[in-house]
Amino acid sequence: MALVTTKEMFKKAYEGKYAIGAFNINNMEIVQGVMRGAKAKNSAVILQCSTGAIKYAGPEYIKAMVEASVKETGVDVALHLDHGPDLDAVKLAIASGFTSVMFDGSHYDYEENVAKTIEVVEYAHSRGVVVEAELGVLAGVEDDVKSDVHVYTDPDQAVDFVKRTGVDSLAIAIGTSHGAFKFAGEAKLRFDILEDIQKKLPGFPIVLHGASAVDAKVVATCNEFGGNIAGSKGIPEDMLRKATSMAVCKINMDTDLRLAMTAAVRKTFGEDPKEFDPRKYLGAGRSAVQKTVEDKIEFVLGSTDSMNK
Repeated sequence: MALVTTKEMFKKAYEGKYAIGAFNINNMEIVQGVMRGAKAKNSAVILQCSTGAIKYAGPEYIKAMVEASVKETGVDVALHLDHGPDLDAVKLAIASGFTSVMFDGSHYDYEENVAKTIEVVEYAHSRGVVVEAELGVLAGVEDDVKSDVHVYTDPDQAVDFVKRTGVDSLAIAIGTSHGAFKFAGEAKLRFDILEDIQKKLPGFPIVLHGASAVDAKVVATCNEFGGNIAGSKGIPEDMLRKATSMAVCKINMDTDLRLAMTAAVRKTFGEDPKEFDPRKYLGAGRSAVQKTVEDKIEFVLGSTDSMNK
């Protein structure tokens, strides 16, 4: 029960047809909520930080909070850099004790993405750290990651990319997107692309970014207590569950945690405007995060009891 890489996690997930939840963390309450949710469901988990989160909390604090939660819960966890923009960000994460890193070169042209990813893989692998990369472009906004366009991943290019770079997992674009406003109309994921990639790269772990469901009830609670989140729409959970039965071994969820915590904090203030004890409103946020993680593990990821598998 310790900080681990994702290699064994993904092997078991692929064979067991489930996925590991990758939840973004920014502060102590989110770390505790995620880890306690994972413990309640006896599931391995990935805690991931964007460069914005690292700048906000500090890499030393992040590592210390994660280690404390591992000690408290006994859950196997990978500490992962999400959307690392360059080799310097990767080096900082590895020096800070992260066990997994993502280099996002999806905004470069193909050959430059390949070249930069190879550089990251060589550096990380020499230090025992696994690497995730991205091919294709997701629309939407999350921290410093922003795109107005969506470019689906080409399966043949994915095969070439994996073979040339030596990455350990690959984030692909099949219709998910970052943020809380994923679809203007009906949700649609390109399972044909995922199926083709699975056939061409058998046994290789695929990652879905931008996969929050954006629960309408949670959004309604935010809005009821003073929020203004209009027109939000996420990925239907049945679509995500289908993806986990294929090659998807890691699903990123950030927006759902943000909304859960925000709804709980707003509700606390709305019901008791005199409240000013941070333990009360942040404690409510932490409980909401834990409940969200438990539900994701059971109903979306299918990773309940994966610690015993």
